[in-house]
Amino acid sequence: MIDFSLTDEQKQLQALARDFAKNEIIPIASEYDQKEELPWQVVEKAFDLGLLNASIPEHAGGLGLGMIDESIIAEELAYGCMGIYTILMASELGITPIIVGGSEEQHKKFLSPLLDKPSLAAFALSEPNNGSDAAAMNTTAVLDGDEWVINGTKMWISNGGVAEITVVFASVDKSKGHRGTVAIVVPKDAPGQSYNKIKHKLGQRASLTSELVFENVRVPKENILGGIGDGFKIAMKTLDKTRIPVAAGSVGIARRAMEESIKYAKERAAFGRPIAEFQAIQFKLAEMAMGIETGRYMTYKAAWLVDNAMPHSMESAIAKAYCSEMAFKAANEGIQVFGGYGYVGEYPVEKLLRDVKLNMIYEGTNEIQRVVIARQLLK
Repeated sequence: MIDFSLTDEQKQLQALARDFAKNEIIPIASEYDQKEELPWQVVEKAFDLGLLNASIPEHAGGLGLGMIDESIIAEELAYGCMGIYTILMASELGITPIIVGGSEEQHKKFLSPLLDKPSLAAFALSEPNNGSDAAAMNTTAVLDGDEWVINGTKMWISNGGVAEITVVFASVDKSKGHRGTVAIVVPKDAPGQSYNKIKHKLGQRASLTSELVFENVRVPKENILGGIGDGFKIAMKTLDKTRIPVAAGSVGIARRAMEESIKYAKERAAFGRPIAEFQAIQFKLAEMAMGIETGRYMTYKAAWLVDNAMPHSMESAIAKAYCSEMAFKAANEGIQVFGGYGYVGEYPVEKLLRDVKLNMIYEGTNEIQRVVIARQLLK
């Protein structure tokens, strides 16, 4: 039986996240976008409410929320600010390879401490000279006795430099390509790490994006997730899951664009009547609604597959690509509804467009999503 209703618990989660976005995120979103600073107080409040690192398994002391639960929360938080939501989402991204590639003992060792205080995780895969070609990484890991020695540079790392733990993907044998890679958990206090904040981003400026540099960083050999050669596989399994919260966040942005446009269209008059009465405006709003409803249920389907331990690569790729492009179109049309006012920061729609553009790039560009989809079709 197909049931499109949310459970009472999910409705409570939705209300909690919606109130959090309304009271804690929206009032400061523009300020931190302009300052290009991470609002740590929001991280602290999210921690207090259980909205931070909510996917940590119950056996490690966490809530163990499922992917549908995460998607419900994601839509609400991204409605408030995609940049601030990315801080929390990127922490879930950093947690996920430990969940999918680590043992229960590693779950407790690395994830349980994140529940003691407001803490972030990070995922370090991309490098300055490779993004979509993730297997071509130049960062190296060499086993020296009982320690891994890591050298290299990672790029575009959300929460990079402030995360308590970072899952670093590195090569142990470049001749083997992706089969010669490892995933290693690196704690924040491991000597030899440094980071450089990436400034002047187009959007999502409230999230910290960094270049990470590793110079003879030593960590215990037991910090490896899985075994030698499993790094790329763990990264891909991670992204198959975490593309779904990106899709959900895109739905939140699109909904914000639609609701702001509806409000403005009812207030703004032209030719003696509200512009909401003009069919040209009505069609734009209708297209937004069509995209939002379609995208949300594609996202929920992909999330449902994850929660039921079923194959989901194609569905998560469809959700991520469709929703991010749909949201970009919704934000763009929102600016058109606002006219000249939409082009300036006095109203929120220009920020929505800047923020959602990144959703078409990170966690796999939308071109890569189409590669994933086509490969599934041609199997």
